[in-house]
Amino acid sequence: MRRAGGGVRGSVLALAALALALLAAATPAPAAAQETLTLWHAYGGAEEEAIREVARAYEEAHPGTRVELLAVAFGAYAAKLESAIPTGRGPDVFIDAHERLASYLERDLVLPLEGADVADLEPRHLEALRSEGTLYGLPLSAKCAALYVNTDRLSPPLETLEDAFACCDEEGASPLVFEAENGYYAAAFVHAFGGQMLSAEGEYAFIGDEAREAVALLDRWLDEGRVPEEANGELVKRLFASGRAGAAISGPWLAPDLPEDLAWTVQPLPTLAAAGEPLAPYATIEAAYVATNGEAPEAAKELAAFVAGPEAARIRATVGRQVVSSRSAWEDPALAEDDFLRTFRDAARQATPMPTHPNMRLVFEPAQRALRKVLRAGEPVEESLAAGARSFADVTRPLPEPASPTPLLAFLGLLLLAVVGSWAYKLRDPQTRAALKASLPAYKYLAHAFVAVGLLVILPLLVGAATSLFAGRGTDLYYVGTANYADILTARGGELFGHGSFYVVLLVTVLWTVLNLAFHVGIGVALALILNRKNLRFKGPYRVLLILPWAVPNYVTALAWKGMFHRQFGAINGILEALGAEPVSWFAQWSTAFAANVTTNVWLGFPFMMVITLGALTSIPKDLYEAAAVDGATPWQRFRHVTWPMLGPALAPAVAMGAVWTFNMFNVVFLVSAGEPDGTTEILVSEAYRWAFTRGSQYGYAAAYAVLIFGILVVTTRLFGRGLTESKA
Repeated sequence: MRRAGGGVRGSVLALAALALALLAAATPAPAAAQETLTLWHAYGGAEEEAIREVARAYEEAHPGTRVELLAVAFGAYAAKLESAIPTGRGPDVFIDAHERLASYLERDLVLPLEGADVADLEPRHLEALRSEGTLYGLPLSAKCAALYVNTDRLSPPLETLEDAFACCDEEGASPLVFEAENGYYAAAFVHAFGGQMLSAEGEYAFIGDEAREAVALLDRWLDEGRVPEEANGELVKRLFASGRAGAAISGPWLAPDLPEDLAWTVQPLPTLAAAGEPLAPYATIEAAYVATNGEAPEAAKELAAFVAGPEAARIRATVGRQVVSSRSAWEDPALAEDDFLRTFRDAARQATPMPTHPNMRLVFEPAQRALRKVLRAGEPVEESLAAGARSFADVTRPLPEPASPTPLLAFLGLLLLAVVGSWAYKLRDPQTRAALKASLPAYKYLAHAFVAVGLLVILPLLVGAATSLFAGRGTDLYYVGTANYADILTARGGELFGHGSFYVVLLVTVLWTVLNLAFHVGIGVALALILNRKNLRFKGPYRVLLILPWAVPNYVTALAWKGMFHRQFGAINGILEALGAEPVSWFAQWSTAFAANVTTNVWLGFPFMMVITLGALTSIPKDLYEAAAVDGATPWQRFRHVTWPMLGPALAPAVAMGAVWTFNMFNVVFLVSAGEPDGTTEILVSEAYRWAFTRGSQYGYAAAYAVLIFGILVVTTRLFGRGLTESKA
């Protein structure tokens, strides 16, 4: 029996061992840890789909690696890179244009790529990505402008650009469409006349005889109606895609938006007959860079090499329609026979590579303002170009000298000592200690709110205030004390009430706030009184319709109003012309541009005041109106002595909030007038944005503007609150 029992136990153990073995065999082995590489880009549409396919191809070739893509808006791309990479929160690899290389090197954002296999890449593209002989990026593609030709209206190829003027005599059509007010496109004309936008030493060159001839030519074409007024990328696309243009100057990004039934072709930019030389647009080389502070720099270099390599180049060319830098990729018959890509490849070869000097990024804002002064406002070319040079000199002025932080640290130490001493003195009082001890249980209920407010509100304010004491470009900041405030309050050494000074912008901001509030309150109260009438029919639909402007996102409304104010194709000028009036160039003069901004913001703001007033009207006792009627009060007297005083307590906080919102209403000013003409319609918050993001990333200077804005709002709201208290008393 013992042997039998032992046999049973042995069988059970054997079965258990077999089961464990089978379970172990069936259980998959733990996966090896995956390495993740992050790649940032600013692509959209077909180009974004292409980079996704490239990432998938890399993952298939490297099973232990995952590529994480992050698309960043182009307008904020450089700023996000400059703030994220130094802190180690940036990408491993990022794709960007070659002209920003010098700025990235100044901030130590990219690693050298010496030793990379570059035999397959275009030598000219590689040269644009070298600094002092060292390679810092692997070229991916070249982008530049070319000439799109509507073959139903013109017979390509055009020998000269002026040949496009042979078509499109009917109303609403344009022989040639391009963004004449854009410095990038204007540069092609300047180059044709033998000039340049920026010298090799980084000096502003959009001035002189060559620039004057180019701008005068563009101005003459606008006056003759050969090119559309106030053209932007969207207008160029709409006119050419609808067949209402004979030719268009644009880049490869236009092609995906053209309809299939449109007959068109593309050719390199032809000769400009007025100059006798071919138009030479700027060429941008897109490249893959390896960021510093990455966790796996060698793996990142391998990813960058793959993205620039032949396999990825074929994907980017066929899917993303890019003019790739890989020479072997062009041996593919599909690319070699692609007329569109081959044309843009030829166009890039005759284009001028954009300078990599850091000042290149600072040229376009003053250049475009100079162009708009001529093309919109009709100001003299010489004076406008000189104003652009002055704006460039202001932006590139020497930064403040470093200062010693000792006085600030001493002040903060004394302040902290005073606070501690004050609390120590108070705690000597037994009643204070007892009250503090009794309140301790309540703090556990307030702790989460204190932490949330501290992290989301107080900490950003303190960081912003601290940043205002530093100067520099990008994240390369150094302590300067109150030098930024001194520069702002002294108009950077110029006239206190000169162009672009803090005081002029403040006056515009105050006028902007007062006018908007007056219209908001006036229209809102008037509409609320009408909707509050007992005998009014269809109150519900009216209320819904009047609230819609408030419900729609303000940037959508701002863009819609901007389109309606367009000089040539806007609905408002269409109405004026139908009434027999002359069309208005709304953004050529301060008064009309400011009126366009105010009109847009009034449309956005009156529903809020209307809703507040409607709520307040329901709380007014009817007995007061009945007593006023018995006393023989007229409707105006009832409003003046009953309605308006009773609305005050409800409207006062709404007006205070509306003042703060309007004072900082960035979207409307930025999207509608864009500060035009020549920055005269900028308000303080949009001016701060310019210094932070379009004038060399001077974050400390912009932070000083923000602190001043905060101080102004604190003081005015306190005075407003005190005035209300005294009036009630």
